Amino acid sequence: MTATISQRMTLAEYLDYDDGTDTRHELVDGILVVMGSENPINPQIVSFLFSVFLRLGIPYYRLVIGHQIEVSSAYASARQPDLIVHSEESEKAISADGKLLRLSHPAPLLVVEVVSNSETDPQSRVRDYQEKRLEYAVRGIPEYWIIDPIADVILVLTLEGTQYQEQRFQGKQLIVSATFSSMNLVAEQVLNAGK
Repeated sequence: MTATISQRMTLAEYLDYDDGTDTRHELVDGILVVMGSENPINPQIVSFLFSVFLRLGIPYYRLVIGHQIEVSSAYASARQPDLIVHSEESEKAISADGKLLRLSHPAPLLVVEVVSNSETDPQSRVRDYQEKRLEYAVRGIPEYWIIDPIADVILVLTLEGTQYQEQRFQGKQLIVSATFSSMNLVAEQVLNAGK
């Protein structure tokens, strides 16, 4: 389950925050949100995708787990996607900043979210399917993948204008990506983490 700490924080306070644990947090409208524990398949899916993108020729330094992206909201907000495929420009920007891909920085090519515990934590589903979909579109991220192992589906969202157009992939369907057109990958390979 996702927990929150109700006192509002600035972006600077969030970036300096350390509770002494390895707990993963996001800042949502100034509120620190403790991310729930993940299903064991989730990091395996991310690791598998990391290897897929390496084989496509994406340099290792542009494939990142753990970077923060500032998104637009009424108060400060920063998201931590499960996987980011940076452009050369967004990688240079976050490396120069050191902590955050800010709103003024170029957008990455792709963000991937693997839905965590969507059966037991409905907020996880809302966060990935609705909130982040809107935030990443406003941020101008060209492609956003929602991978839901529980629902056994991959959504590839491609930015057209200011909104994402959605394609759903399941089973043996070949995943179609506008950004990575040479990728030869079927949905079940990803959902089963390449097993």
